[in-house]
Amino acid sequence: MTQNETVLAGILEIFRHNPQKQFKVDQIEKMARRSHLGSFTDQVKALAYLEHEKKIITDGNGRYQLAQENTIVEGVFRANDKGFGFVRLDEEDADDVFISSDFTKLALDGDRVKVKITAGGNPWNGKGPEGQVVQILERGVDAIVGEYTPLEDIQVKLSHFAGYVTSTNKKFKQYKVYVSENGLIPQLGDMVKVSIKDYPSEDLPDRMTGAVVKIIGNKNDPGVDIMSIVAEHDIRVDWPQDALDQANAIPDHVLPEEKQEPGRWDITDQPAVTIDGDDSKDFDDAVVLWKLDNGNYHLGVHIADVAHYVKEGTPLDREAFARGNSTYLVDRVIPMLPFRLSNGICSLNEGVDRLVLSCDMEITPNGERVSYDIHPSVMRSHGRLTYNKVNQALKEDVPDSDLEEKYVKVRPMLKEMAQLHEALYQQRHARGAIDFEEPEAKIIVDEKGKPVDIVLRNRGTAEKMIESFMLMANETVAEAYFKKHVPFLYRVHETPEADRITSFFEFCGAFGLNVKADPNDVKPKDLQNIVTKTLGTPEEAVVQMMMLRSLKQAHYSEDPLGHFGIAAKYYTHFTSPIRRYSDTMVHRMIHAYLEEGTGEKVQQHFASELPDVADQTSTQERRSIDTERATNDLKMTEYMADQVGNKFDAVVSSVTSFGMFVQLENTVEGLIHISNLTDDYYTYDEKRMTLTGRTNHKQFKVGMPIKVVLINANVEQHQLDFEIDDPEAKKRPRGDRGQNRRGGRAGGNGGKGRRNYGSYRDKSGDRRHKPSKNNRGQRLRQSESRGRKRPSH
Repeated sequence: MTQNETVLAGILEIFRHNPQKQFKVDQIEKMARRSHLGSFTDQVKALAYLEHEKKIITDGNGRYQLAQENTIVEGVFRANDKGFGFVRLDEEDADDVFISSDFTKLALDGDRVKVKITAGGNPWNGKGPEGQVVQILERGVDAIVGEYTPLEDIQVKLSHFAGYVTSTNKKFKQYKVYVSENGLIPQLGDMVKVSIKDYPSEDLPDRMTGAVVKIIGNKNDPGVDIMSIVAEHDIRVDWPQDALDQANAIPDHVLPEEKQEPGRWDITDQPAVTIDGDDSKDFDDAVVLWKLDNGNYHLGVHIADVAHYVKEGTPLDREAFARGNSTYLVDRVIPMLPFRLSNGICSLNEGVDRLVLSCDMEITPNGERVSYDIHPSVMRSHGRLTYNKVNQALKEDVPDSDLEEKYVKVRPMLKEMAQLHEALYQQRHARGAIDFEEPEAKIIVDEKGKPVDIVLRNRGTAEKMIESFMLMANETVAEAYFKKHVPFLYRVHETPEADRITSFFEFCGAFGLNVKADPNDVKPKDLQNIVTKTLGTPEEAVVQMMMLRSLKQAHYSEDPLGHFGIAAKYYTHFTSPIRRYSDTMVHRMIHAYLEEGTGEKVQQHFASELPDVADQTSTQERRSIDTERATNDLKMTEYMADQVGNKFDAVVSSVTSFGMFVQLENTVEGLIHISNLTDDYYTYDEKRMTLTGRTNHKQFKVGMPIKVVLINANVEQHQLDFEIDDPEAKKRPRGDRGQNRRGGRAGGNGGKGRRNYGSYRDKSGDRRHKPSKNNRGQRLRQSESRGRKRPSH
């Protein structure tokens, strides 16, 4: 290889290993110098040659990027109901590849595909890469849920199909799935689950075949709408008989010999209490607090000893692993464990002995933990307390006579708990933990599953207090076993990517915020400072939203990667083993290390299991969140369907190239499509996230109050459409078509894939109803302490 060829190859390798990155000449020179790639003149000549050969592209101002034409990549196809789609590549920061409807190769939503890039993205004008699907590598869906329609007898005789199923998912709605006459035969209007046998082909592009594997029920029957969503997301509902047999064989009380197990402490005399919601039925955590002689606090966090009953490799363990966690829906809970365990022997019910794993901590009045002890115990709850009544007990102006006796007995302890919580909160805040307070919405349904109200609830001191104690216990357990140098399961939230933080800082700069932080070494405190600067300002909502989009998603890992959102070096999930398999696994490891030691054999055993456990629990958590979100969307849309034509006060919650989302006071959100902004033609400013009228210069931005009218509620597609309530607004002049009237690739973020800061909308820009902030899975504290709120079973 000649000198020139060596320089060319080396320079091109820089781009090939960073296909999405833009380089300035001085950056190339610095990297080339490290690899001894010729002189600066040689490098400039190489850049010119690579540009001429269309290996790289330039903006003409000294910035270069790899040209991606004819590059073969792999990713997951995300379909749009209009026929086109996008392929999300494996590389996290890569732009999504746009696939026109002519080049999808009949890929379905979720399919893993091989794609040829036919047009590289241009990072300077916002257009993402375009491509063609060349091969479907793996099907992403093997079953669909939909409504059954029978064929006429003559059609059955000729085709040997009993009928067809039409999916309720708009991305599959164009296909008819014909089902065999052999097997389950539903009735007209039944919602069913169909296992797919044959996928769309060139000859039959709009049909599939399959067999009915489950009849959910008639679409008009109560609860069938929810269970159809459950089936669509593959949430396990039915229990294997061997798992039920095992659960039923477990005694419903603690046995005398269990209380005498080596190493298990008897703490039944401690005044430990559970504090939960009014309608909770499973209690897996109890707390107790007292002042020590040295002025410090003793905080005991006692967690149901699920691992004692759910032994590794048993039918119950296999089923709990498959489920991953409990799923909490509007009108029901789909539990990880049978109710005999979750509401019985594993639930810390008042007045009965229960086995627990304890995390006893000594904490200073300033919130610093100075010692801890983790061990099995037998405890007895001295009170089933509720958040509402504890919040009452914490009020100075509420006399003892207004409280139940059990609250009066523990009232001094509750007040000390509140003091410790404040100290713990200040400690977390000082290290940079990021926290947003948002109202939580609960959808109330009647006995037939019809939504009748949406109730808002702000968290009080009791809720925050328990959260603080669970966070401290989770951190303590994680640190304890990290320092033992043994395999362990961690809850991690990794440091965000530098390019996303750079974009976020640039966004803040557009609002006049002077951010003094290094995007390549960002700390939680840096983001917390930004939140503090915007509190109470018009920019608060949009800055917080854009910050959340710049962060990564929390997940489980066998590696201690830290938790960026709560600024914790070590973190795990220890406190909710009834409803999270991750916590059950953590308990199992604690037992093993306490009982068997930390020798090579036990370490090798867990080291081999943890990657699969981390992957499964992370996957199932996302599956449950998606299911919960879909059911909330359904019921919120159904609740609003009776209110079409009504006027509401709202706040702009997001602005896009195709319109803006608005949030009502009850947290319901919907879309004002840009085509419904009829008083002017509006231009989208991506950096500021605003829509500005071309003639009237009216501007819409996140956080501004607005009055709206509900004009459409599509319950089946979970979509709400609004328009602005302004009778005096003038209509825009005819003959001027304006810009950005539709979502999609034209304008703004439509074709930019994940450069859109993790936007929740479809790439087509046509999603008309998104879940409220409380249900997006974006909140930093979500599931990090106790798990999600629990409705009644």
